[in-house]
Amino acid sequence: MTIDRIVLAFAGTMVLLSLALGLLVSPYWFLLTGFVGLNLLQSAFTGFCPLAILLKRLGRPPGAAFS
Repeated sequence: MTIDRIVLAFAGTMVLLSLALGLLVSPYWFLLTGFVGLNLLQSAFTGFCPLAILLKRLGRPPGAAFS
C-alpha cells in the first residue's frame, strides 16, 4: 500500500470517526472533521502532509502525490 492510499484511508477514517463522535458524544468533535478537511486542502496545494512524512521515514513506498 502506497503512502497516498494510506493518507486517504487515514483521512477518511478520521472524518467518519469524528462525525460519529460529534453526533454521539459532543458537537466539538466536528472541529476534528474541519481540521482534517483543511489539512487535505492545504496538502493539495503545498504537498506538505505530516502523515506522509512519517510514513516515508517508516519506509512505505511513495505514490504519485507524495513522492
